[in-house]
Amino acid sequence: MRIYLKIIKYIQEILLVISIGAMMFLPLMITFRPDIITNNIVTNLYLVAHIFLFFVMIIRPLADIFINTKWIRPLVILRKGTGVVSASIVVSFILAKLMMDPTGYLGSLMTLNYWSMVNYAVLAHLADLSALVLIITSNNLSKIILGDNWKKIQQLSYVYFYGSVLYVYLSYGRLYLLLALIIVTLLTFISFLIKRQRLSQNLLIQKTI
Repeated sequence: MRIYLKIIKYIQEILLVISIGAMMFLPLMITFRPDIITNNIVTNLYLVAHIFLFFVMIIRPLADIFINTKWIRPLVILRKGTGVVSASIVVSFILAKLMMDPTGYLGSLMTLNYWSMVNYAVLAHLADLSALVLIITSNNLSKIILGDNWKKIQQLSYVYFYGSVLYVYLSYGRLYLLLALIIVTLLTFISFLIKRQRLSQNLLIQKTI
């Protein structure tokens, strides 16, 4: 188990380095070498973002459901690394927009069209802004500053997941994302029921002592 935890730690560090590299170089590539960042590459980047995000969303409920399976619980540690990698891809495109037209992009945030349900735009933008907030607050300093509110802000991962998945599915019909949505929703619901049952059992035990 000690070796297993060390491996997880190393993977976490690698993921964080990858996310930093993505935010350093990807916006530059998108802005100055758009010929390289083809539509196929963009599609694959968002696929990678969704794969990592899927892991973020399922590992916590899996750890709660299979509480006696020792190898699953340590994987929760990787939620930070995988979440940051996923968000870094989305944020890289936001940074590219700011580099190309900062006034236009920031100004569009204040318009009703930006938040329109036409072509499901509002879902994509909610996911983008949620990813931005999540990546800004995914550090120890934010935990100290935000205190108890930090966990509440991290709940934006649900907005990020459901917004991005629904947008891509409704816009492009990616069935695998619908399957991912169903799996995450089902596991989250089962986890909620199990935790509530455990809480009720613990309260009952305390009353009988």
